[in-house]
Parts: sequence; C-alpha cells; structure tokens
Amino acid sequence: MSETSPSGASYAAAGVDIEAGDRAVELMKEWVKKTQRPEVLGGLGGFAGLFDASALKRFERPLLASATDGVGTKVDIARQMGVYDTIGHDLVAMVMDDIVVCGAEPLFMTDYICVGKVHPERVAAIVKGIAEGCVLAGCALVGGETAEHPGLLGPDDFDVAGAGTGAVEADQLLGADRIRTGDAVIAMAASGLHSNGYSLVRHVLFDRANLSLDQHVEEFGRTLGEELLEPTKIYSLDCLALTRTTEVHAFSHVTGGGLAANLARVIPDGLHAVVDRGTWTPAPVFDLVGKRGEVERLELEKTLNMGVGMIAIVPEKSTDVALATLADRGVDAWIAGEITERGDHATGAELVGDYAN
Repeated sequence: MSETSPSGASYAAAGVDIEAGDRAVELMKEWVKKTQRPEVLGGLGGFAGLFDASALKRFERPLLASATDGVGTKVDIARQMGVYDTIGHDLVAMVMDDIVVCGAEPLFMTDYICVGKVHPERVAAIVKGIAEGCVLAGCALVGGETAEHPGLLGPDDFDVAGAGTGAVEADQLLGADRIRTGDAVIAMAASGLHSNGYSLVRHVLFDRANLSLDQHVEEFGRTLGEELLEPTKIYSLDCLALTRTTEVHAFSHVTGGGLAANLARVIPDGLHAVVDRGTWTPAPVFDLVGKRGEVERLELEKTLNMGVGMIAIVPEKSTDVALATLADRGVDAWIAGEITERGDHATGAELVGDYAN
C-alpha cells in the first residue's frame, strides 16, 4: 500500500480537525493560567495535571473529597443562544459546591468538553467560563480534555463535564453526625434556576408555551434566554468563610431533586428539618414554569431549587454571626427553618406553609 494516497482515508476526512484542537488549546491557556494556585506544577498540555500534595502537610489528618458532574440540558440553551462563556460557571458550581458541603476546601478541577466539531474560539469561551468559575471557587483548573465526535454530535452540539478534588481536616468534617435538635436552617438565595430541571423547563416553555429565547419577559426585565442562562451561584468560598467565623454543623447543596430531598441527605436518623416556605418568595421564573406548564407545586419543588441554592445548618447561637458573615460577602440569606425530632415523619425534611408574596 502506498504511504501517501490523496484518495485514502484520513482523520480529517473522518471529521476530526487536530489543528483546530491545537488552536483551541492555545486560546484557552491564558484563562487556565488565571486559576493557578502555588501548588500547581507544570502548564497546560501535559498528559496529567500536577498538584503538589505536600501542601496537605498543613493538615493533621487530611481527607480528600471528590465529585464529578455536568450541567445537563442547559447546554442546549447556550448552544441556541450562541453564548458559551457562562456555562463553565455552572459546571464549577455543580462540582465544587458539592465538595464544600463536607467542609472541604476546593483544590483543583479537570474538565471534559465533547463537541461535534471543534470551533477553537467556542471551546476557548467555554474554558474561559470554567476558569472564571474556578477563581470564584478558589480552585485551580489543572487540565482537561476536548473530544471531537463527528457523526455522533452535530457540528454545533457540545456537552461539558468536570471532576474536582478538595481537602478537609478529619476532625472538621461536616455532616449529619453534628446536627442537633434546635439547630437553625439558613437558606442562601439561588441566582436563578441554576443547572437542574432544564428538561422540564424546556418542555414547558418551548413545547407547551411556545415561547422563544429572544422573547422579552416583563417579569424578568430581560429576554427569556438571558434568564435561563443566568450562571449558577458558586457558594464554595462563602461556605468556607462561615466555617471560619462560626460553628457550622452541615451544608446541603440544592441541586437535582429539589430543596427537601437534598436537605434530607444530611439529616440524621431521628431528626427532621422543617423549612417554612413563607420565609422567602421564589423568583418569577419559577412561577412562570409552574403556571405555563400547569405544574403542581410538589412537582416543581422536587425538580427545581425554588430560589434556594445552598443550606447551612448551624446552632441557634450561631445564626447572627452566620447571617452577618454572608451579608458581608453579598450573599442573600435568611433563617428558613429548624431541626426537630423526627416523630412520625417519614422523611428527613419537609417544606411547610405557603410562599411569601
């Protein structure tokens, strides 16, 4: 067989553009550099990201915490709008806010971007968003992978995923075993829908209500697309600030499954979290989805965050300091409930009352 055959098959002919991938890497380097911590060794482009584990010597007994996640079908909103530099914030939030729940400090993250066709500037914009999110979470972006899947994805289709690692001192590990009767449930406001429930949202707003992304919505003061692409709030450094200023027993990241289900994950047997809906008013986007889709309240609550993105459970004596700390950091937070005895309750958490008007 001839070594060179102009009519022979090639990787490029199969749809994979290596040169475009190389250009994407060059474009993203400046953004990745902005996330560097002193423990990171080497630069972008190696086979593995390196993190100096001797930094863990400051811990007496370090526990590593890890998490992986994606952002679901929210990526399709970004694709339709041609906006790629916010979806990375969502990815970092979904990964690193899971890690901080146990009290762990975010250390580093890697990403995976799968595309139908490499558009270098588009990939670089996605990585820019991830890098900006890493800065907000206090972690380094040490590497990642961009995979081109022609024939499986359309030329404009893409998906993102990520994995992260954090560390926490063993005797400072937060969780269910610390929670006591009488503890306060502090809610931290969400920035919007965050990155969960978009299959329901898209079905309601596009398939049933026939709304368009460029449609101005008076209640939002902006277009529907702009509202749906609002980046997920990253709470990592806010939560760590709480652990430094006052006693915290547990956190709960409100993601898929809604507030009650995620809060129940950190409530120990025998105890129960009661959250009063009357302590806040969900943002208009939640009302829009509910009314346009005729979605029952319980269905909304087990799918969407309803305006609460993170929960802190603290002793009653710590509430003033906790709320002051969050206020100083620009986080809208309030006392939303308390921890009681389980009694006859079948689950570890419930929402009671009606939402404030």
